[in-house]
Amino acid sequence: MSAQPSGSPGEAAYTVGIDFGTLSGRAVVVRVSDGAELGTAVHQYPHAVMDVTLAATGAALPPDWALQVAADYVDVLKTAVPQAVAAAGIDPTAVIGIGTDFTACTMVPVLSDGTPLHELPEFADRPHAYVKLWRHHAAQPHADRINALAAERGETWLPRYGGLISSEWEFAKGLQLLEEDPEIYARMDRWVEAADWIVWQLTGRYTRNACTAGYKGIYQDGQYPSSEFLAALNPGFTDFAQTKLAGQIIPLGASAGTLSAQASAWTGLPEGIAVSAGNVDAHVTAPAAGAVHPGQMVAIMGTSTCHIMPSEVRADVPGMCGVVDGGIVDGLYGYEAGQSGVGDIFAWYVDNQVPARYLQAAQAAGTSVHQYLTDLVAARPVGAHGLLALDWHSGNRSVLVDHELSGLVVGLTLGTRAEDVYRALVEATAFGTRRIVEAFTASGVPVTEFIAAGGLIKNRFLMQVYSDVLNMPISTIGSEQGPALGSAIHAAVAAGAYADVRAAAAAMGRVDRAVYTPDPADAAAYDRLYAEYLLLHDHFGRGGNDVMHRLRAIRREALTRDAAADAAGTMTEA
Repeated sequence: MSAQPSGSPGEAAYTVGIDFGTLSGRAVVVRVSDGAELGTAVHQYPHAVMDVTLAATGAALPPDWALQVAADYVDVLKTAVPQAVAAAGIDPTAVIGIGTDFTACTMVPVLSDGTPLHELPEFADRPHAYVKLWRHHAAQPHADRINALAAERGETWLPRYGGLISSEWEFAKGLQLLEEDPEIYARMDRWVEAADWIVWQLTGRYTRNACTAGYKGIYQDGQYPSSEFLAALNPGFTDFAQTKLAGQIIPLGASAGTLSAQASAWTGLPEGIAVSAGNVDAHVTAPAAGAVHPGQMVAIMGTSTCHIMPSEVRADVPGMCGVVDGGIVDGLYGYEAGQSGVGDIFAWYVDNQVPARYLQAAQAAGTSVHQYLTDLVAARPVGAHGLLALDWHSGNRSVLVDHELSGLVVGLTLGTRAEDVYRALVEATAFGTRRIVEAFTASGVPVTEFIAAGGLIKNRFLMQVYSDVLNMPISTIGSEQGPALGSAIHAAVAAGAYADVRAAAAAMGRVDRAVYTPDPADAAAYDRLYAEYLLLHDHFGRGGNDVMHRLRAIRREALTRDAAADAAGTMTEA
């Protein structure tokens, strides 16, 4: 099909892709004919992530909370989109569509017109009125109850999520809201994925996309979990799916509506252009990397890593985040797995554990601390540090699906150096990815190509470690803006420039094949370390020793006592 706008023969057509990340939103202007990225702009969220205190009041938040402010997302439309169009140097009237992607599962409690509850003055001081970011893990006890009840009742949807529903997802977070702030729950008309909320703001029309509904909303075979199941969790939760989640579910690449007059004024784009269905940042990256065929696993590697893969078959893969018909591209089953912390782990280590002399040395060398540590260990033999780590600093998403787990480093001595631990953490994340790949292959869903995307692919040492640990070649996406490019590809389909996502991906996506290949000697050495990793993985993750859970409980109890003491002291002073 022609990739040019109707009525404009010979003129170039463009789409805009917007990637809403954890800390910022990025807009990219893309040429429809070949996927060329012509202009980009980034807007940092003013409120960032609220995981310690609530910005409106300064009140302390409980452990494992992570909140955001919805207006920060609208600011991306108002700032990053016009700036990207200006940077591209194009006529805005040549833009034929807009597409978006979001972190998931990020949830917004809203009124019937889409107004977030935290924007109501009477709820500004109520944490449960705010956006719950994907890495809000305080609903783990509620997820545990969902899982236990589903297993007891033999719910048929449970195996499609690897046997466990995550605390990050819609139902666990919704149950927490009901039980901890029933007034907010009652006032809430809709419990909306941020991916769908931003499309609502662009079009004035509420729709649900097939991706988040399937992976995060337990929507399988045309239905949500039954009202009987929900009532058994809590009688007040009986009609949750029908009243709080209900909405038209549309396939990926379809048009969710057209750009409203208000959104046109925000963005500077023409009113009435196509707006594609909402999507998840990881899943939307697949077509940008050309991964629209069975067996092509894309790892979107950033603060966390999401592993997604299309397949012709549906199987039950232990610990997968989900399998959804059409969850990546129509006509294939889409699989998802992931690691809750990857880049976040490296950042935590550099920010909190690296001695000042390393920071000074990195500055003197004119490089980042990450690169400085990498350079110190890159040439050392595999296993020379004598360390082994577990990559659970933000819990385990796959294959254990347990956010009560925590990080671990074994083998520390008085001779261990900061760079040794850094390398062990890098290796641990690679081991975690291998565990996921092996789970898929063992379940009859083989990974035939591993494609890396995201910010971490810039670290060549890290990518080589992954190739050696996996003992597979690694291809890399040919774009630094994978999610935004993927969103632009979906926008082109929604605008009618291509027949489907596969056709658009063939023209607009890009991938560099087998950029990294395994070193046989290092791969064999990593096999030995990986065997030890599996022993630790199962011992601490499968009930051999539940010390990580007990430590989490002790921490919560201590923080609760401390918060109560502070509150009592404040009342006494008053």
